[in-house]
Amino acid sequence: MPNKTIYVSDDDLELYEQAQRLCDGNLSAAIARALRRFVELEEGRHAGYQEVTVRAGTGGSRRVQRFSGLLLGEWHHPTGERRLERFRVYRSRKGHFALHITRMPDWAAWSDPDAWRTTWDWDSGTRRLSERWRERKQGGWWWGPAEETLEVADTLEQLREKLPAEFYDSLAGHSDRPAIEELDI
Repeated sequence: MPNKTIYVSDDDLELYEQAQRLCDGNLSAAIARALRRFVELEEGRHAGYQEVTVRAGTGGSRRVQRFSGLLLGEWHHPTGERRLERFRVYRSRKGHFALHITRMPDWAAWSDPDAWRTTWDWDSGTRRLSERWRERKQGGWWWGPAEETLEVADTLEQLREKLPAEFYDSLAGHSDRPAIEELDI
C-alpha cells in the first residue's frame, strides 16, 4: 500500500486528533471517507447539482432528509380548503426524480374579516368567535405545515398522478436536459 505524508498545521492538529478518536484510531480511513464525500459534492456542484435538505412527515414525526439534486421546477397550487400545496421536483445525481410536497395554510385566504369576527352571546354573556374560525382552529393545521412528503421515482412519468397536470406538462419536456449547458461562445 502506498505511503503518503500529510502535514498538519498546529491550528488543525486538534481536529485531526478528534477525527482519529472518532474512527477508532484509523485516521487514514477517516481522511479517505471525508475526501470521497468532498469529491462527490464538488463534482455534483460543478455539474449544477446542490445539496438539498427537506423535511418529511407530519407534526412531531417530521424528519430531515438530504440528497444531491437539481431543482427542475416548483409549483404553488391553492386548494379549496384554504390551503396551499407546494410541489418541487428534483433530478438526483443518480438520475432519479424526487418530488417534495408541502401542504400548508393559505394565509392570504385568512385575510377574510368575517373569519375573525366575534359576536356577543346574550345567553351566556360572553363573546363567541365565528363558526368559521372555530372550524379552522379545530382542523389542527392552522399553525404551520401539516404535512410534507418526499417521494423518489425512477422516471418523471411515475410521478405524473401526484402532480398538477400543467406542472407535469411543463416538466416533461425538460427533465432530460443536462444540468448545465456549456456554451462555446
